[in-house]
Amino acid sequence: MIRYIQKTLKVITEDQNGWHVQTREAGQDPGAGRPRHRPGAEPGDRRPARSQERPGAEPGDRNPEAVRRFIERFATVLGEAGFPQTPARVFVALMTSDDGLLTAAELGGILRASPATVSGGVRYLIQVGLVSRESEPGSRRHRYRIPGDVWYAVMRSRDKMFTRWADVMREGAAILGPGSPAANRMAESVAYFEFLDEELPKLFTRWLERRAGAG
Repeated sequence: MIRYIQKTLKVITEDQNGWHVQTREAGQDPGAGRPRHRPGAEPGDRRPARSQERPGAEPGDRNPEAVRRFIERFATVLGEAGFPQTPARVFVALMTSDDGLLTAAELGGILRASPATVSGGVRYLIQVGLVSRESEPGSRRHRYRIPGDVWYAVMRSRDKMFTRWADVMREGAAILGPGSPAANRMAESVAYFEFLDEELPKLFTRWLERRAGAG
């Protein structure tokens, strides 16, 4: 009896018509003799599975583990500079994509992160203007893109931040009283950020000119 039980296994499977019992020999592939289900396919769909790769997918000879280690290392460096860790990982993952464009599912796979984690990261990046969201043609999913001139965008966002800081510290200098050490410290900071406000646009213009010349 034991030998008979070992030889014949009863496997309960579910298909579109309901439950039924299927028998197979021990050691036989449980999927042998029946079609395999494609993720996202409707029951009874016999069309061959389409490739999951999008145009612009990563080269086949790229080492995914080496890329992942680079993402974590670069994200750590950005974190040391004050960049939130999860947005930093998402940001670097997008940078490592050849087309700078990934879906939330692709980001989750690269980072081994949950959908909620990815969602929080891209939300932050969108808010600070480093990532844009766009619809994927023929799908309800969204894709996330970093600009080609990403560091230019980073510095421009910092430029706006410096202007806001100067405005607030100017108010602080007035509140602290003209001539006091604290007010002088505030005024010195305001003067520095006003200098940046004047010079950074010239630097940005020079960069754009150089970039256009190199192109």
